[in-house]
Amino acid sequence: MQRNQHGEYMLQLTQLWSMNCYLVREDDGLTLIDAGMAGAAPAILAAAQDLGAPIRRIVLTHAHMDHVGSLDALAAALPEATVAIGTREARFLAGDLSLDPSESYARLRGGFPKVVTRPGLLLNDGDRVGSLRAVAAPGHTPGQMAFFDTRDGSLIAGDSFQTLGGMAVAGVMRPLFPLPALATWSLQAALETAHRLRDLGPSRMGVGHGRVLEAPAAAMDAAIMQAEARVRGVVSSGS
Repeated sequence: MQRNQHGEYMLQLTQLWSMNCYLVREDDGLTLIDAGMAGAAPAILAAAQDLGAPIRRIVLTHAHMDHVGSLDALAAALPEATVAIGTREARFLAGDLSLDPSESYARLRGGFPKVVTRPGLLLNDGDRVGSLRAVAAPGHTPGQMAFFDTRDGSLIAGDSFQTLGGMAVAGVMRPLFPLPALATWSLQAALETAHRLRDLGPSRMGVGHGRVLEAPAAAMDAAIMQAEARVRGVVSSGS
């Protein structure tokens, strides 16, 4: 698993060249954001050991298989760690793939494995997990969360954006790496989330797939413009 440090607090871990999770340093240890694909647990635990700090929290952006695949293995290895996920997304984690009436305008996409681990903390927009502020980020999934580090402005956006295969808002296809678009529930919701995350003014942005961007504002703006054009095209063709 490749490791790349970004700023003082964020370590990006990349599995199979395309799947990212993050270790965020706190005063009491580490927060792990996302759990990678199955088989990632030993490398994640080794990275934490090399940092010389315990993993205190496992925080999930959403419940797709490439973000929760090693959750059960990590939870078993770290019985004292708190597992946290968004309140809405927790239903998917438990195997309930039903959509609320307000969500049923689009079809749920992507793989949602049922896991044994139950979260000890359910998050809502604005909640704090250590130095991280939870930001509701629906679109890729109905209950996705992003996390904003209030110390240095780093944003871990989950799959709200991708940078692998080309910068894009979730739901906008990048042929060199189409998986995030193919697994996105609602492009319209993803676009609204992209605007909201851009308004945070992040100093850097980490995503589920692709490299971390420093000073990402211009790249986010360009991706948002492309998504807006895509949404206008969809609306026009359907009218």
